[in-house]
Amino acid sequence: MCLAIPGQIVQFDSAAKHMATVDVSGVKRQVNLDLLRGTPLEVGDWVLIHVGFAMSKISEAQAQEQLQLLTMLGEAEEAMEELEGYQFAEERSSHA
Repeated sequence: MCLAIPGQIVQFDSAAKHMATVDVSGVKRQVNLDLLRGTPLEVGDWVLIHVGFAMSKISEAQAQEQLQLLTMLGEAEEAMEELEGYQFAEERSSHA
């Protein structure tokens, strides 16, 4: 099952805010922000992530509710494994 999981923006990885590093329950990953062009985003904002793309901006309360729901459904671990599984080209090349 593919899940969306909330993450908090910790830094922007490009001047155009095309990519960001997000923190998802202590795991930091690079996320593509292209689907949210036109949405004002700042460090500290929460986004809902699916397969490496931020799908929508959400509130902190919504993020906490989503994380609790994933945990209650027993899906939190699967979502974290999915998060570990994707990387963008820039991230792979910097870790090679």
